[in-house]
Amino acid sequence: MDPQLVEVTQIFARLKAALLRNDFGTCNNLLSQLKVLLTKYPSLPPTFQQTPTAVEELQIARDIYEHAVLLSVKTEDQDAFERDFFQLKPFYTDTCGLIPPSPQECPILGLNLLRLLVQNRIAEFHTELELLPPNALENPCIKHAVELEQSFMEGAYNRVLSARKTVPHDTYVHFMDLLAKTVRDEIAGCSEKAYDSLSVADAKKILMFSSDQELSTYIEEDHPEWEIKNGFVFFQKAKESQPCKEIPSLQLINQTLSYARELERIV
Repeated sequence: MDPQLVEVTQIFARLKAALLRNDFGTCNNLLSQLKVLLTKYPSLPPTFQQTPTAVEELQIARDIYEHAVLLSVKTEDQDAFERDFFQLKPFYTDTCGLIPPSPQECPILGLNLLRLLVQNRIAEFHTELELLPPNALENPCIKHAVELEQSFMEGAYNRVLSARKTVPHDTYVHFMDLLAKTVRDEIAGCSEKAYDSLSVADAKKILMFSSDQELSTYIEEDHPEWEIKNGFVFFQKAKESQPCKEIPSLQLINQTLSYARELERIV
């Protein structure tokens, strides 16, 4: 075997062992070494030159970038996830027939869809979805992300929150927690505009918390301007702190009439 390939294989084995024991500092150091070594292989994207060890190099490089994506999820680093995913993506889209498909492909593609949904990048979500082969939608990981997006767009937030219990892969839990927080923040913003106060029981039900303690912790950390008093949650301080925006109705009426007169002259 090529000496460089032996070195990469050995370092990669150490990376996998470090990832299993959640030694993230060691993982990052080893991953940096591996990425430098991979730049020496002309068989990798974007050149895809034919070499005697091209298949082995493509396979181990794909495995390395897949582990880099999983590491970014474990360290909750979304910027690293995006970088590593785009380095990995050509191994899924441009190596058809060169190496066998990866069993991690659909879980990682589903993770990327979930990340875009969490970041509210809906247009990119649909772009990535359109690039997937039709049979990919049958995979539980891809299907899970698509159903979440549909529930989110429909405002069926209860389905979004309950979907955390049925994640198709362990790595999805982090993004599901982020999505749950996004959903609760959306509900909280609507609630403080719609009501002056809510009973603790109603607030807990609307925000879909299972205990009073969870509700109290959420208010302390994310909405300290709310008040819990005598069994009620009061939103008055939140409303007072928001700037009052008046609609310039008279100005809008005058502009509309002016446009109507101009249209009448043209006709």
